[in-house]
Amino acid sequence: MTQSQLLMHTAGGDYCTLEDLRNIPLPEETPTYKPVSHFDLATNLAEVSGTLLRDYTLDRSQYGLARDGAQLFGIHTYRNGSDSMGLSIGFRNSYDKSMSVGIAIGASVFVCDNLALTGEIAIARKHTSNVWQDLEELTITTIYRSQHNFHKIVEDSQIMQGQHLSDDDAYRLTGLLYGHGIITPRQIPVVRKEWLTPSHEEFEDRNVWNFYQAVTEALKGSPPNKIMERYIALHQLLSPGRN
Repeated sequence: MTQSQLLMHTAGGDYCTLEDLRNIPLPEETPTYKPVSHFDLATNLAEVSGTLLRDYTLDRSQYGLARDGAQLFGIHTYRNGSDSMGLSIGFRNSYDKSMSVGIAIGASVFVCDNLALTGEIAIARKHTSNVWQDLEELTITTIYRSQHNFHKIVEDSQIMQGQHLSDDDAYRLTGLLYGHGIITPRQIPVVRKEWLTPSHEEFEDRNVWNFYQAVTEALKGSPPNKIMERYIALHQLLSPGRN
């Protein structure tokens, strides 16, 4: 099973370790700004998730940094016996006020580390004095919802696998995704390549789920302040019964 990296594949970011997060200097606190430590966010989220997700075990954590460490995008992925998909908790943070703290839930496809996110992003909108209290409440609420959302994604994936998709249909959907701002012009060739000649033989069948994987492969190059919204928008556009 391939253990490829997920984060910021071509977005100018760098993969990093948890220890790297600890070593990035925290911005100075002011009366109106309270920074959230990348390291504390990652570790606290893992601790709370480990406590509440009793039927799951932590499989791995991945982190990516951009703008010289000012932006963080990370994922904790958990297993519950499935060989193909795991529950994921995605999170982001910034030290330069370029984006608010955010948490999202979804699934990782183990064969390629592609990410499927659904629902909404739980966000602590401002780095203010009560940000940690807000984050604790958001974290608990998000994780309580995570198991339901994860099972919904698994159900959606099974339906998508049964929906045939021709090449022409895939090209039309690619244009729709671009029109909705989910993919960029530079990502269109990636979608086409992964659809016609997928990097993983598991995705060679012509169906909606495998087109979904082609798009998520392209989305790995999205900026960290946009990536969660784009994953969620993709799922909303392709999910069964959206209309």
